[in-house]
Amino acid sequence: MASQATDLSQIPLPITRPSFNHEEIQAVQQVFDSGWVTQGPMTAAFEKAFAERHQVSHTLATTSCTAALHMSVLALGIGPGDEVIVPSFTWVTSAHCAEYAGAKAVFCDIDPATFNMNPDAVAAAVTPRTKAIVAVHLFGLAADLYALKHIAQRHGLAIIEDAACAVGSTYFGKPVGSFGDLGCFSFHPRKVITTGEGGMVTSENKDLADRVAALRNHGSNRLKSPLAPKPHQMGAFEFLGFNLRLSDIQAAVGLAQMKKLDGLLEHRWACALGYNQLLKDVEWLRLPAEPEGYRHTYQSYVVWVKPDATLPRNHIMEHLAAHGIQTRPGTMAVHLTPYYRDKYAIAADAFPWSKAAEESTITLPIFPGMQERDLERVAGALRGVEQSARTLRKAG
Repeated sequence: MASQATDLSQIPLPITRPSFNHEEIQAVQQVFDSGWVTQGPMTAAFEKAFAERHQVSHTLATTSCTAALHMSVLALGIGPGDEVIVPSFTWVTSAHCAEYAGAKAVFCDIDPATFNMNPDAVAAAVTPRTKAIVAVHLFGLAADLYALKHIAQRHGLAIIEDAACAVGSTYFGKPVGSFGDLGCFSFHPRKVITTGEGGMVTSENKDLADRVAALRNHGSNRLKSPLAPKPHQMGAFEFLGFNLRLSDIQAAVGLAQMKKLDGLLEHRWACALGYNQLLKDVEWLRLPAEPEGYRHTYQSYVVWVKPDATLPRNHIMEHLAAHGIQTRPGTMAVHLTPYYRDKYAIAADAFPWSKAAEESTITLPIFPGMQERDLERVAGALRGVEQSARTLRKAG
């Protein structure tokens, strides 16, 4: 009997999928065997590996990038009456971190070519109340850090690098997370490496690192709490802190993932190159940019649907879904969310490029183990949009 061809539309193609094997299992087993499962020696090893890769002196693992951003704002002493400049096109926690501390998130628009904050818009947003800039490296492409540092130095501002998407990204040969006062990374399952949930704070400033270390551990000052305290010592709790420590179980997964980082990045670059070749002639799509001197990790491969496309963006996403291909918008225009829109009475068109990016972008599947046939399937479905449009016109 002749075999029937496989209907690929019936096989879901996810937007992402983490990569685990026996190495993560062995690392976690090592933690179980040690009997030490909370933050401990495995977390320290993970922090050391991350510090070496990102060329920083201090690294502090935490429960999420959200926690990392929150503690970074607090470590800088930012609070009520202060302002923090944030790109409007980003994930909400890039802005929430200022609001958590009682400060105000002040939005700026993006450069549509890179999806990152426009330095001219940042400069225009500075006021006497501004204390920091959250430099988001969106989708794995570094923000224009030299331009942002120039603005920060001119006005005496701190820079928090929101490197949630950017493990392994570089800017003119130097790893992100090593430019600002503090860097914040994510190990969510959609990221290049994952611990399930988790984050990391990086810094060259020892005082800031010590402050974060205390904040993640209930406010206990590690300098006044020796590693081997006397039985009657409880530590020094000088300010309000949190319990935001990463467990050694998660750190074991992270350490195993760090050993695979180069391979994971190489695969993402290969997938991005494949998409670039397969989609270069689709005139109604704008493909991701990688300016000279930047090294994109392609944590997400995000395309922009041009206004002259055959179908609107949402119809294109529905067309891909009908072919079993999962997508999502690039990210959100945060100023359009009810919390910020209503609190600060922000007009919908206040940041037009951010609004357009939310309405026009599509994140295509990219993940470890993705094959050339998967890329061809996505590209083929996108090329089929014209036929879908003709069908809709006939039905109408």
